[in-house]
Amino acid sequence: MKNFELNKIYDPKQVEDKIYRLWQESGYFNPDNLPGKRNQSFTIVLPPPNITGELHMGHALNAACQDIVVRKKRMQGFKALWLPGTDHAGIATQNVVEKELRKEGKTRFDLGREKFTERVWVWREKYGNIILEQLKKLGASCDWSRTRFTMDEDYVKAVEAAFLYYYKKGWIYRGERVVNWCPRCSTGLCDLELENKEEKGKLWFIKYPLKTKGFIVVATTRPETMLGDTAVAVSPKDKRYKKLIGEKVILPIQNKEIPIIADLAIDQKFGTGCVKVTPAHDLTDWEIKERHKLEVLKIINERGRMTKESNICEGLTPSQCREKVLEELQKNNLIEKVEDYVHSVPYCDRCHSLIEPIPSKQWFMKMDELAKSAITAVKKGEIKLSPKNFEKIYFNWLKNIKDWCISRQLWWGHKIPIEGETDVLDTWFSSALWPFATLGWPEQTKNLKTFYPTNVLFTGRDIINLWVGRMVFSGREFMKNNPFQTVFINPTVLTKDGKRMSKSLGTGINPIGLCEKYGADATRIGIIWQVLGGQDIHFSEDSIAMGRKFCNKLWNASRF
Repeated sequence: MKNFELNKIYDPKQVEDKIYRLWQESGYFNPDNLPGKRNQSFTIVLPPPNITGELHMGHALNAACQDIVVRKKRMQGFKALWLPGTDHAGIATQNVVEKELRKEGKTRFDLGREKFTERVWVWREKYGNIILEQLKKLGASCDWSRTRFTMDEDYVKAVEAAFLYYYKKGWIYRGERVVNWCPRCSTGLCDLELENKEEKGKLWFIKYPLKTKGFIVVATTRPETMLGDTAVAVSPKDKRYKKLIGEKVILPIQNKEIPIIADLAIDQKFGTGCVKVTPAHDLTDWEIKERHKLEVLKIINERGRMTKESNICEGLTPSQCREKVLEELQKNNLIEKVEDYVHSVPYCDRCHSLIEPIPSKQWFMKMDELAKSAITAVKKGEIKLSPKNFEKIYFNWLKNIKDWCISRQLWWGHKIPIEGETDVLDTWFSSALWPFATLGWPEQTKNLKTFYPTNVLFTGRDIINLWVGRMVFSGREFMKNNPFQTVFINPTVLTKDGKRMSKSLGTGINPIGLCEKYGADATRIGIIWQVLGGQDIHFSEDSIAMGRKFCNKLWNASRF
């Protein structure tokens, strides 16, 4: 019998596919098939990648971290499950499919809702499968027999059960409120779906004539919205304006009387201490309106255009309206001064359009009790976030939480289970159920009994509030148990020049190209190599090349 001789140089192409096939054929990725008596379970649920496109190096790092842990637990004798799946990613997926349609000179309205949804399912079939194949190519030891999708038939039942539970408790309600509106996506968004950018702008100091005589000066960063003002507000503690409370001013351009009111929400140090109140286009102003029973004038519509209530600006965009308003004010000598001003400007996180706050009837979920529950879980140490400093982000959001706007004016997603309703649920509503809905809830399945609660979660810092917090209160509410014990916040993989890796932005690096060039093990070792304790990794292919050299050393060591 001839001695078996290994090649002098490690060639992953000759080894990795064969080895992975052997692993799959053994059936050991499925915890039910693991050898020996395994009394203790261990569970990780894969954060489901969005079906918006292929995976990037951030996903590769996340998968490598989980694979290291789950393989160790299998070797330690645990009944270890790593459950994979993908997320329908409502607004993000709808946007990418609409982008594809535009290449054909079409819009979703040309297709209609039914045909457009069919088109999205075709997209999901293609990219959902690509994502799973990418994970396999990376060597992920998931139990593929338990693969889930957030719009599987059983998962839809879980989402509907959760909605009806909250609805019957009186926690879900329909109401009108100022919401973050994306004119491009034509839907309301919650605060966590915004990208706030610090921008250099202007602060205009505008004279509002008093009905009696003289004027007061109001400071604003958005002079175009003054056409929708229904009051001017000052702090009741501000002695400068005490005598003016209850007086009237003449709103420039609109030439209508509006009152001067006192409200504790006003910051005396901002501008002159006098602020315009535009209830239809600012959430704080909407709340002031509620307290003072003010009129609401909607001057910007859902298409991002000025309405007839804006008078001389009807049909214009807000930026065009701003130019016209400033021109009129200048003409009438009503601008006292202009200062440079840096402020936060909100954009849609998905399509990067400027957000317009507008009043809209939406479905909301009361958050007070759920937020308290999620705070308790971490405060008592039942759930640990690592690194610990991320607890501050977690607590800050939950302690300052507003009711959750859960409805979206989209075509792709879970339809709100109310007769006659056409809106869909915020994609994070369904994602919040992932640790237990994937195991069969609301049915009391064997999987649910065996593998819930899960043990650890690996995720990124950008979705601590969007996803982690919501999974915590969902698990505690529906399962009466925390969904996991530890949350590891893995570093964010950036491009070499420090840009965010994103499928939608086209800045993602496909890890499969690196697997083809260097091998999956080298790619995994190389990306793990860059985890040095910081929370930002500026990805370099050099580390993957080092991973390949390390694999070659191991290979050569095994030859002797």
